[in-house]
Amino acid sequence: MTLSAAHVLGRPFALGRLTVPNRIVMSPMTRSFSPDGIPGDDVAAYYARRAAAGVGLIITEGTYIDHPSAGNDAAVPYLFGEKQLAGWAAVVEAVHAAGGRIVPQLWHIGMVREPGDLPFPDAAPIGPSGLTLTGAERGGRAMTRADIDDVIGAYAQAAWDAERIGFDGIEIHGAHGYLIDQFLWSLTNRRTDGYGGNAFERTRFAVEIVQAIRERVSKDFPVIFRFSQWKASDFDARLGDTPDELQAVLAPLADAGVSAFHASTRRYWEPAFEGSHLNLAAWAKKLTGVAAVTVGSVGLNADFLQGSAGTAGLEALIERLERDEFDLVAVGRALLVDPEWARKVLEGRADDLLPFTPEAEKTLY
Repeated sequence: MTLSAAHVLGRPFALGRLTVPNRIVMSPMTRSFSPDGIPGDDVAAYYARRAAAGVGLIITEGTYIDHPSAGNDAAVPYLFGEKQLAGWAAVVEAVHAAGGRIVPQLWHIGMVREPGDLPFPDAAPIGPSGLTLTGAERGGRAMTRADIDDVIGAYAQAAWDAERIGFDGIEIHGAHGYLIDQFLWSLTNRRTDGYGGNAFERTRFAVEIVQAIRERVSKDFPVIFRFSQWKASDFDARLGDTPDELQAVLAPLADAGVSAFHASTRRYWEPAFEGSHLNLAAWAKKLTGVAAVTVGSVGLNADFLQGSAGTAGLEALIERLERDEFDLVAVGRALLVDPEWARKVLEGRADDLLPFTPEAEKTLY
């Protein structure tokens, strides 16, 4: 990778009141290293190390909102509770001291939860229609209007707390078959009450979450929305088979106040639709005019299903970034194995990048 290419990634970018010093984003990756939902000193050091090495914006691992059915793992961090928020405040302080910017990803897993799962084993799994990602019924229930209101309120409270303790923005996890995506996806949303129906109607839940957050946070506080076509249970699933169908999902969210769309794909270089080379992030930006983050095996020569992966050139990525097809580039596994990845890339030292091994996912460092 050349220094001129590194210069493209090194340009700052404005997102609401936040100026990101370069185009490199740390992708959210669940780590399960926060017992009782409390991120400790090791979590602070993990993020601060990458901030100090030049990552422009860190998006944390998914953090559970304050709803008993939100999660299924007591070692995933929460964004509620005195000790948990104090832990996150320390993480924010460490990242800022290292010169970085950081936003939490707000998460509710919905019907991915199994009955009896921690951290609240008595809480029933809930979803738009009580259906799993395969369309089956499995010990959960369809959400009532009271459930919907409670979850929307929990998202808004989490965003307010995030701003209060110093985070630089928030990301809403609306991808991969979790709760918000379950509303967006026709297979799991069979409702007939205004929260289900056509693609536009299925966005209502997500739109109301964004609106509720906007009412609680500062006007220019960045709100990122992560979405995907694929689901954890079905890599071929799609929210939209055409650009118009995708626009029906994204445009209402942009109108509600989303600052940027984080388009989750397994391989960033793959076209989103036939007849165009544009990837999913590029289409999100083209259809809405809102900033976009691309992600998907950046810097690696194999996607996340293939275990170990060597390094890969970034020339094609840089060309797309130079054309302003998208604005920011999220990096996942490459930053797990190589905390210095951003510094090496920004200094044009591609030959020094480390290959990825699955063992890296088991270690917090």
